[in-house]
Amino acid sequence: MLRVGLTGGVASGKSTVGKMMEARGAYVIQADLIAHDLMKPGEPLYEEVVKRFGQSIVNKNDLGAIDRAKLGAIVFGEGRIEDLNQLIHPAVIRRQEEWMAEIGRKDPQSIAVVEAALIVEAGVKGRFDKLVVVKCHEAERQKRFVTRAIENGMNEDVAIQRFQAVIAAQMPEDQKLKVADYVIDNSACLDSTEPEVENLMEELRALAMAK
Repeated sequence: MLRVGLTGGVASGKSTVGKMMEARGAYVIQADLIAHDLMKPGEPLYEEVVKRFGQSIVNKNDLGAIDRAKLGAIVFGEGRIEDLNQLIHPAVIRRQEEWMAEIGRKDPQSIAVVEAALIVEAGVKGRFDKLVVVKCHEAERQKRFVTRAIENGMNEDVAIQRFQAVIAAQMPEDQKLKVADYVIDNSACLDSTEPEVENLMEELRALAMAK
């Protein structure tokens, strides 16, 4: 099995590229969704996160689930992203490893892709055979992020501030590109991204078959 890390800056289009890879036969899991599952009521991380960030993040109208918007406001508004990462990263990484091991047993010549924003920052690049970085101009990423945030009810000024806070918490794109095995440019339309992903998958399939 070929273990592939898929990363890139906020709003670069990692999930879009992940879906394209999945459509071409790869198994794909998102670290963000893993974290979301691990913070559900009853899960071990739930109590830890609520204890660290306070009862104000609990949505009492949703069976006590953590309100991710409120958590995000605290994490980025107060500069506490590292607090959250220290809590969730170890558990998320363990779940990723379990998932990849399961895929390997089920389909030994498969491509298992973990999509995560902080693969390089978290120091886990070495857990993967190959690292794919999705790049996109910062101005375009901000436009995408703000548009999506406004659609979800966020004020434009707050959305811009949130984008800048997320950018500050992530490694600059040029540094990620230096450690990439493959780069997908998602700055333009999806019609130009698709052929890049197709070429990428051809190479990854060959590597997976050769393992």
